Amino acid sequence: MVSIKNQKEIEKMREAGRIANLAQKAIEKAIRPGITTYELDKIAEETMRKNGAIPAEKGYPSGVKGIPAFPGSICASINDVVIHGIPSKREILKDGDIISIDLVAYKDGYNGDCTRTYLVGNVDKETKRLVEITQQSFFEGIKFAKKGFRLGDISHAIGEFVEKNGYSIVREFEGHGIGREMHEEPGIPNFGKAGRGIRLEPGMTLAIEPMVIMGKPDILQLDDGWTIISEDGTNAAHYENTILITENEPEILTLL
Repeated sequence: MVSIKNQKEIEKMREAGRIANLAQKAIEKAIRPGITTYELDKIAEETMRKNGAIPAEKGYPSGVKGIPAFPGSICASINDVVIHGIPSKREILKDGDIISIDLVAYKDGYNGDCTRTYLVGNVDKETKRLVEITQQSFFEGIKFAKKGFRLGDISHAIGEFVEKNGYSIVREFEGHGIGREMHEEPGIPNFGKAGRGIRLEPGMTLAIEPMVIMGKPDILQLDDGWTIISEDGTNAAHYENTILITENEPEILTLL
């Protein structure tokens, strides 16, 4: 069942979203060649805790026997890592890299979830374009994140925009509802047919998150049980915000 948040819950969602955005801003300032993803992880956690939140991804269960809970406060995914990269002292950013930082701030029982893909130093034009198209696909999708439209309208707009620009949408992972839980109903694919799915209503809070690969859409999972990479080794980008469906335009809770 898709939860409809009341005004008190929406205010708590706004606060969690604000803190998630602050953590991204702190990371953005720190991004440079030579920094480790472990250091970025600590920056995000410290920012969240300083603002009364905790990193919801830290200790998140894998749901698979034998695969430990996620150890980081952020997912740090470099170049061909699509999602769920594990922060490490051994992962050092280099000039020309891109890195996707996915983080979730949890405060007063509610979650704010957002992802940004950052450029590290001098990034080639083709890779910059991948990052730009991925971000813009989110905004193409939320043109339909309004009362009366259907969930498939968002999905279709994202997928169509990405594919007409020559890139591939990841199909095995999707956006989701969000609130008390990090992942709630509904699931939100980044592709599909317009006019399908549930009708959007004010009070719904959704995490919309296009995941885009420069080459083919196929992915592989590494032995750690978390890290997802592009099968063909091409770069991937990821962009996400938590949004609120209103009576009018959607409100982006993690972009202030």
